[in-house]
Amino acid sequence: MKELLYYQDVMLREFDATVISKGTDENGRNFIVLSNTAFYPTGGGQPHDTGTINGIEVIDVEKVGDEIRHYIQGDVSILNGDVQGQLNWQRRFDHMQQHAGQHLLTAAFVELFNLPTVSFHLGSEQVTIDLAVDTISEDQLLAAEALANDIILENRPIETTWITENELENYTLRKDVAVTGDIRLVIIPNFDYNGCGGTHPISTGQVSAIKILGIEKMKGNIRVSFVCGQRVLKELAMRKKVLADVARQLSVPEAEAAAALAKILSAQKNTEKALAHAKDELLQFEAKALISNNNHMIAAAFSNRTMQELQKLARIIVTEQKDAIVLLVTENEDKLQFVAARGAVAERSMKDIAAKILPLINGKGGGNDQMVQGGGEQLIPTGELLKAMQDALI
Repeated sequence: MKELLYYQDVMLREFDATVISKGTDENGRNFIVLSNTAFYPTGGGQPHDTGTINGIEVIDVEKVGDEIRHYIQGDVSILNGDVQGQLNWQRRFDHMQQHAGQHLLTAAFVELFNLPTVSFHLGSEQVTIDLAVDTISEDQLLAAEALANDIILENRPIETTWITENELENYTLRKDVAVTGDIRLVIIPNFDYNGCGGTHPISTGQVSAIKILGIEKMKGNIRVSFVCGQRVLKELAMRKKVLADVARQLSVPEAEAAAALAKILSAQKNTEKALAHAKDELLQFEAKALISNNNHMIAAAFSNRTMQELQKLARIIVTEQKDAIVLLVTENEDKLQFVAARGAVAERSMKDIAAKILPLINGKGGGNDQMVQGGGEQLIPTGELLKAMQDALI
């Protein structure tokens, strides 16, 4: 492990090696094994490198037993003897920035609040760590972020060393190591000592910056999402674009966008309340009109009415007229929906209606003896469905 090129020189972008073997895994993927490699295989929370070998794309790298397999997108038969590997450096350096940033932020939470990290994930857009705590304050997040960025600005070296298990007692590690034999330590002097097999820049300054984006509760822990390095600039550019667009639509300066949006949302809530009140009054009026124009059987067909409106209308009617049976149908685009309800003194079960008409529209529904509702395909006109509901009562 010590002799692997990605450990010997983490900044190595190109290398020469010899093809040792070739193979195909159980999923039919072709791979080659080299005499040495600068391609980092997936492990320790860090994704694999990509790049090319003799111009042929490397799409995955895995450590299987003692082999580091380079999975090739193409014909491996042409890769023989001495070859040249070239890393996708933008991807590799991004991973190094994020991984080192994770070390810094994790150490900051331990240093300031004794909050250990229990898991780490390096995603394609954000990085997350899970802290062993069920709640955390905004002040704590800001303090840990500030400390990590202070260490970045100090441009401390990021050192690595190999030790044996017997030498562990000479170091104060952030957490116990799970490996045996040769152990690789990643050290940020006077700040963080950690057993780690990943790749990192050679100084904290190369991490550039850390920005916490948010938190969420996750299985009794707090998950902290953040970005480092170039991802901070990408995140800033995206948020700047969104904020500028919102401010433009609100016709206010960016600094006033939040207050202007809050004002609009408040006005919208008031409008929605007024609209809901007006709809309720309209349904009351509509219910009285239907009652006055009918006897005990009240049937009506509508277009573009919601199920909630039909249900509310039916409830108003059967409350006003306790011996009424109400049959309502609406057509919404290519669907038919219905509600059937009865007053407290009416004797028929509305389930009988649902059972007979749902097959006519290939529909689904539910309810009880007092009210049923359902919907389905527009296989028949609304008038025909309404008549079928009436016939079901005969």
